[in-house]
Amino acid sequence: MWYSFFATDTNNSIDKRLQARPAHLERLQQLKLQGRLLIAGPFPAIDCEDPGNAGFTGSLIVAEFASIIEAQTWADTDPYFLAGVYQNVIVKPFKKVLP
Repeated sequence: MWYSFFATDTNNSIDKRLQARPAHLERLQQLKLQGRLLIAGPFPAIDCEDPGNAGFTGSLIVAEFASIIEAQTWADTDPYFLAGVYQNVIVKPFKKVLP
């Protein structure tokens, strides 16, 4: 089943994000190679594709897992969560309808 991961960043997370980014992207790349990643990306803190020093306020990921327990375990071990980038991550089942 698909699961959505709605993550909220801690305040001033940009430096932590930059440090943990390679490991975070590697995990997402693994999901992509397995055909289990639908979408992933951050929420810019300002209305701009590249917010620079303004940074990001969180992220959205939609990926496939066998159960919500497996999805939550994956979220709890994400490099951004472990590095203190994410303040919290809400995991919910997601039903893809379109496209």
